[in-house]
Amino acid sequence: MSLSQTTPAILILADGTVFNGTAFGKTGTATGEICFNTGMTGYQEVFTDPSYYGQVLIMNNVHIGNYGVKAADVESDSVKVKAVIGRNLEDKYSRFMADASLQDYFEAQGVVAIDGIDTRALVAHIRTQGAMNCIISSEITDVAQLQKLLNEVPSMDGWNWHQQ
Repeated sequence: MSLSQTTPAILILADGTVFNGTAFGKTGTATGEICFNTGMTGYQEVFTDPSYYGQVLIMNNVHIGNYGVKAADVESDSVKVKAVIGRNLEDKYSRFMADASLQDYFEAQGVVAIDGIDTRALVAHIRTQGAMNCIISSEITDVAQLQKLLNEVPSMDGWNWHQQ
């Protein structure tokens, strides 16, 4: 079941900055360290890249999903990002060799995403303010409740990835 492009979604950064967008992917709530990718192609490879494990990924390129997804175009056995932030996430695709739409892929892989975000402004903010945690939700719209949930997420400061 695809989400309507009018279902609201909220992104809140640890510094209190709030962005409103629309839901994409799985309905839900996701938290993690925010990071970004500026690549113009290879989005499916990026989502399955183990170096992004557990992170919330800003896709800075304007159109993501326009050529669909293909089972052979992965870097690992599953999506590694916790959530995705985009400006124009596309559920319609043009590549005849694609197996599915990005919407269907995110639903199958359990990825919460938010669409309609000014990703360039968001990346500029992250570059200025530094890495931080964030929360995305398409099921909770109360900012205070989301901020409380975000405050419960452990800080990434001093995190030792080798002890995982």
